[in-house]
Amino acid sequence: MDLCQAYRDARAAGATRHRDIAESLGVTEGMLIDAHVDAPRPDGGGLQAQRLRRDFPRLLSELSRAGELMALTRNPHCVHERTGVYENLSAQGAPGREMGMALGDEIDLRLFYSHWAHGYAVREATAQGEQQSLQFFDARGVAVHKIFTRPATQMAAWQALRADWIDPQAPAPQWSAEVPPAATDAPEVDADAFRAGWAAMRDTHDFFGLLRRHGLTRRTAMHLAAPQFAQRVDNHAARVLLEGAAANGTPIMVFVGNPGVIQIHGGPIKRVALMGPWLNVLDPRFNLHLREDAIVEAWAVRKPTVDGLVSSLELYAADGELIAQFFGQRKPGQPERCAWRQQLDALVDDPAWTEEGAACAA
Repeated sequence: MDLCQAYRDARAAGATRHRDIAESLGVTEGMLIDAHVDAPRPDGGGLQAQRLRRDFPRLLSELSRAGELMALTRNPHCVHERTGVYENLSAQGAPGREMGMALGDEIDLRLFYSHWAHGYAVREATAQGEQQSLQFFDARGVAVHKIFTRPATQMAAWQALRADWIDPQAPAPQWSAEVPPAATDAPEVDADAFRAGWAAMRDTHDFFGLLRRHGLTRRTAMHLAAPQFAQRVDNHAARVLLEGAAANGTPIMVFVGNPGVIQIHGGPIKRVALMGPWLNVLDPRFNLHLREDAIVEAWAVRKPTVDGLVSSLELYAADGELIAQFFGQRKPGQPERCAWRQQLDALVDDPAWTEEGAACAA
């Protein structure tokens, strides 16, 4: 199949999203992008890609010189887009297996580079003008992170960085067909010990270790948790929380991720809109696109910390994977805001939950 021609045909027929076009053609998005490496651009238009050198932690650490960019991270059911500057990049670990962070005022990322296999500089003509991006994929060609230029981007610096990182000699990728196995629970679980461990947490990050020690998937942990720490809520709870936060100005944190990246928004939101199955936040510097019909379980969750209880809403898909998390915005050392806790409490009707979370910060 001529993927370039098939892509042009799909575009001409009105298809817009690379991921959807690739799926309709029976390939991954990375395969579709790689098919356009050095592809001719008829009349200066169309899509063209070039492979990048693979020192991705260093590449991201150099992005600050381009100024304002848009970071995009998605999973099958949710897309998180945040505009800002890639600042305060760090990474540690063996080459190719680094873990890192971006801790800018607006671009806030947790980076797991072992899942980053291939990178591309991409240019495409659109109705709004040429769109330029850097796009990163795992070994199967599933997107882990994308970076787009914005009107305020320092384009001379961007073009210089792009030229520095393009690798004309990079070989064509050998795509993996292996699908990662789904997470499973340990055959035997000591539920009482697990609940005791949850109650003894002193930091939200302790939760990952708790799951590992007891061999539990995250969604199973919700079902085993004590009622004062996890409660099933309506699958439309995210809509209620987002609309409430937009109405009253409560600053929130929105976490969306995949195996390679977790991307975080922190701050108030303003415009929430439902469009078909998509629940959207459509603010100038933050966009969220969430498939409500993919949510099969929603949970109000509390974790004990040295700063008091930290509350969140967690959304799960049919395969048990986490779609998104929502928190009230706070800094380490600060207790949770009452406004956020009260919004989450309104979703739950259980005395154990209400009693546990009675105290909060004004």
